[in-house]
Amino acid sequence: MKNFISAHDAADIDGLVKKALAYKADPFKDKTLGAGKRIGCLFLNPSMRTRLSTQIAAQNLGMDAILFNVGSEGWALEFEEEAIMSGNTVEHVKDAAPIFGKYFDVLAIRTFPSLKNREDDYSELYIKQFIKYAGIPVVSLESATLHPLQSLTDIITIQEHSRLKPAAHKPKIVLTWAPHVKPLPQCVANSFSQWINAWGKADFVITHPEDYELSEEFTQGATITHNQDEALKDADYVYVKNWSTFKDYGKIYESDPQWMLTNKKLEITNQAKVMHCLPVRRNVELSDEVLDGPNSLVTQEASNRVWAAQVVLSEILKNK
Repeated sequence: MKNFISAHDAADIDGLVKKALAYKADPFKDKTLGAGKRIGCLFLNPSMRTRLSTQIAAQNLGMDAILFNVGSEGWALEFEEEAIMSGNTVEHVKDAAPIFGKYFDVLAIRTFPSLKNREDDYSELYIKQFIKYAGIPVVSLESATLHPLQSLTDIITIQEHSRLKPAAHKPKIVLTWAPHVKPLPQCVANSFSQWINAWGKADFVITHPEDYELSEEFTQGATITHNQDEALKDADYVYVKNWSTFKDYGKIYESDPQWMLTNKKLEITNQAKVMHCLPVRRNVELSDEVLDGPNSLVTQEASNRVWAAQVVLSEILKNK
């Protein structure tokens, strides 16, 4: 593994999951693998779980982790080629990234979409420019369109829980849209769809209101329905997430509270376990009764972020 940007960088998802769970059982089994190595974690937008879990994962492998908030602690970066820098940007990524490549052995970057121009966001210019100019492996801590560490974590969590079920059982996994008070990006939903489809070991259903279709680039292979009850029937896992519109980009057309998941809705599932990437708006996206109840895997899922990051960093270090 050279870079980790999407599911396309994971040649063997089951193999990664197995190794991640081995790290969970023995976090320091490779504590010298990253000795003398540094990871630079650059944040162009805020983070909590991603930031902390990546730092812990790096330390478990013996790496030094240096965290840098680009927007508040450094110069405003320019990413466009041949830009005339007469505006607010102070330093071009062509000048900054090669320096990061000298300072660090691995570069981890968290960007965020503008939700204003779909073509710009979906070009993934920011992370592609770091890959182009840094000259070292790049790990996505979330980009404009994808959140691969979260999605690997999600499959780790499902596999970990599925060990309790018969081996022949093919789980039904449902990604359901949820209400929210503001437009959110499609990153997590895109990424979850991409990874579950690439994994290929589930009956995968996506449900959302009309006009909230995601890009077919990520959803192809899933069953898509606007009927949430139909989707939830006999589900084994329900992944809850809000996202804004894709076609008429970055909009909220509705925030119907009827789409919030409740225990009543779970009655038609196969005692489904419920997942969410966090942070979550309680009693808007998900009800207290679900989040605090026995069906919730949310805390377990968040704690598994460490092992997803650790297995990715270990694969990169072993290939350097």
